[in-house]
Amino acid sequence: MMNTMGDERILSIYKASRSIKKRENSLYNALCSIFDDSVFVAEIAQLWPELPLVANLRCGLWYSKRFHHNCYFKSTDGHTNNLSFNTSRLNLHLALLAGQKGGCIIVDSTRKGKRFPDSMSKTIPIWACVMNRAISNHKNRMRGSVSVVEGTTNNHKENTEQDLLSWDCSLHLPLWVPPAERMAIENHLEEWTKQLETSGADITPLLSILKKPLRPLWISQKSVIWLNEVPDHESWDFTPLILVSASSSNGYLQQRTASEFSWNYIPGAGDDEESWARGLSPTLFWNNAIELISSGPDQCNQKVADIVEKDRVYRAQRGHNAPQISIKSLKSFGNIDNSHSEEILLDLKSTDTRSGENLSRDDSKVCWLGSSNIAVCSTQLAVNAFDVDSILNCDQEAFSACLKDQEACMHLPIVNSKFDRFSLLRNLPSAVSFANSQLEKGKKLLVCCNTGEDISICVCLAILTSLFTVEGKYNSIFEK
Repeated sequence: MMNTMGDERILSIYKASRSIKKRENSLYNALCSIFDDSVFVAEIAQLWPELPLVANLRCGLWYSKRFHHNCYFKSTDGHTNNLSFNTSRLNLHLALLAGQKGGCIIVDSTRKGKRFPDSMSKTIPIWACVMNRAISNHKNRMRGSVSVVEGTTNNHKENTEQDLLSWDCSLHLPLWVPPAERMAIENHLEEWTKQLETSGADITPLLSILKKPLRPLWISQKSVIWLNEVPDHESWDFTPLILVSASSSNGYLQQRTASEFSWNYIPGAGDDEESWARGLSPTLFWNNAIELISSGPDQCNQKVADIVEKDRVYRAQRGHNAPQISIKSLKSFGNIDNSHSEEILLDLKSTDTRSGENLSRDDSKVCWLGSSNIAVCSTQLAVNAFDVDSILNCDQEAFSACLKDQEACMHLPIVNSKFDRFSLLRNLPSAVSFANSQLEKGKKLLVCCNTGEDISICVCLAILTSLFTVEGKYNSIFEK
């Protein structure tokens, strides 16, 4: 009897703590926290108005109504014992933008009680250092080739050598990164630089656009800035990457008041939007920010639901004109002339898997990619799909398809990159090979994943670029 009462007491305490945490992390608290932090971001942006404001996806995108551009640096690439330089996220556009504008301001945030996310503490500093080293190496190689050209003047040689000597290739990390971790990063810099140089990325445009080496600077809500002594970014001998951590890092609960409503502050509220945003996007939030903040905690959820539904209907109505995607075949670039190298547009025709009629509801669509005989949808719709001959299931869960030939169904359990970053890469050869075996027989292929909007899209792009010419025509990988 006592044990039962004890278990019930523990359970009630657990439920109470969960309920309190749920209230603290409510949608209204998150939106108010984001709105509050955006004021700080706007203040920093005003200190250097000439520099473009850049959001580090996806969290950073919540903290301002207007961004000039975005970038993608993952915190996991900077985690201790998992340090890496990822050639699939080179962010070359950011280096070009910084070179053109003389620097940039990058916005991100974190929920973990730290002043800065690891993307800012380590991932971006590593990226900047590797970029600087690769550019320096490229300039050295160019200097060697220029020196053998007849007519090169001594003055030109001296200027080139001086530029190389002043080009900073050292690693710049914040003070809170421990010495042991700094040493571990420095030990990998040569390896990462070679990875960049052998990745096939063209950094030649950076040689003329980036006049000064990249270097990160860190600003948080705890930073002290004397407004009458803000330096001009052009006065620095480097191209600044001003890393702004939008949220306060205080670990204790802060209750704040806006208008007649009080709310609990959530550091890094924009992080992990799938768990709290209820379909709301940063764009929708900022288009309706005042209305949402003034609605109060009791009405906020319903307001968000109404806004999301209104946007869904609006997009569905506009969908009467099928959207288009542009593709280029990597396979065919080497053997065609320039007159045939323009992009090919594929109409995305949406049909109901049950009746074949065009629909306006986004959750009932199978999208056919032009005349490619390839369609894409969610696993839920693929189970009952009738107008297809073969199915490539990229979901983790297998299912029995309604196909005449059961061998025309392949299951590749590809997991999200958060759990296995190489899962998609490992399975792409099998996916392309299976697609080729079906398409060469003239069969209609359906590619599906859990949502129909993530892994299946990547697989379709791989199939299109591998098996189709730039004219959009199927071309078997076994043809010579």
